[in-house]
Amino acid sequence: MFDSIDRRILATLQRDAEISLNELAERVGLSKTPCWRRIQRLQQEGYIERRVALLNAEKLNVGLTAFIAVRTDQHSQDWLQSFQEAVQDIPEILGVYRTTGDIDYLLHAVVPDMKAYDALYQRLIARVPLSDVSSFFVMEDVKHTTELPLDYL
Repeated sequence: MFDSIDRRILATLQRDAEISLNELAERVGLSKTPCWRRIQRLQQEGYIERRVALLNAEKLNVGLTAFIAVRTDQHSQDWLQSFQEAVQDIPEILGVYRTTGDIDYLLHAVVPDMKAYDALYQRLIARVPLSDVSSFFVMEDVKHTTELPLDYL
């Protein structure tokens, strides 16, 4: 059973996964043990997949974000497997999304600069045939969050 306390636990953990159990329990109006049990249940039920640290891209010298639109004229299982292996092996690619419309896949990547982007591009096209690749570079990060909306539960 998912309720408003579960929603508050998830909202708080999305903002700060390092919050102490005591502080979290206090914020959501529970004692420590019932709060811990709810967190365990939310993990077991798959609402919480994992807890991670969000790193500073600028400090790690990967401050250039690119969105790469990929089109292919091949839609076989072999091509798809090659594509999936290629993007999995390139650590600069953070996300890969199969989309509707004119673009088959949208890739989200981070690199230090254009030279590094070109090297990424060269590695990608060497691994898998693509019919068209268009790239878009982020000039300003207007909104960037990892917090998912919880209003649809």
